[in-house]
Amino acid sequence: MNFLGIIPARFASSRLPGKPLADIGGKPMIRWVYENTVKELNDVIVATDHSGIEQAVLDFGGRVMMTSPDHPSGTDRCAEVTQILAGSGQEYDVIINIQGDEPFINVSHIRLLKNAFSDPDTQIATLANPIVEGSELLDPNVVKVVTGPLGNALYFSRSPIPYNRHVADDNWVTGHTYLKHLGMYAYRSEVLQQITMLGPSPLEKTESLEQLRWLENGFGIRVLVTNDPSQGIDTAGDLEAARKNLKKQQD
Repeated sequence: MNFLGIIPARFASSRLPGKPLADIGGKPMIRWVYENTVKELNDVIVATDHSGIEQAVLDFGGRVMMTSPDHPSGTDRCAEVTQILAGSGQEYDVIINIQGDEPFINVSHIRLLKNAFSDPDTQIATLANPIVEGSELLDPNVVKVVTGPLGNALYFSRSPIPYNRHVADDNWVTGHTYLKHLGMYAYRSEVLQQITMLGPSPLEKTESLEQLRWLENGFGIRVLVTNDPSQGIDTAGDLEAARKNLKKQQD
């Protein structure tokens, strides 16, 4: 089975514009993501709509492809790349959508996603961490997921799910194992093309979560639970913290 890692890298982030090019320890963020990803995947491509990001990747010897600026999500950007590659005879069994704002991506996350496809029934796979802080459980920016007995997603929500009617709110995280969704996905190539042809669904529009579109249309999402954390950079504060942490490691 062959895997392709695609790193969607958009310049126009609402909270931190230009973050793929943000300097961390003398290297742009996108280079950190790329170099850590290739530790686990042989084939990796940055998919961008910005010439500055394209040039940055070319400068460090990475593989990059320009894509449409009109894509509403990284999933759509991944689909365009796989279509272009397939047209030139380069086909992959599984596409792994690597978040472009995780410079210190944990390769164990990639490995977990790869292993999920040893099961022929896996269509889409993603990751989750157990929630240990009550503040995360109540934060609408932290997406929660509930799964069935086989590890497939039943629902994703910005609300704390499930509602624990037997325990006081401030004790919820000790009375049940709640799961925080980590936004890295892997898809079988044919499934990726199918889900990007679907129109926005009612639940997706209500929660602003694209994965609900896939569930509503009958696609299965395997959820792999890991204790290894994810360290995404969404704000200027996150970026400064990443710089400080790197400096401590280097000192």
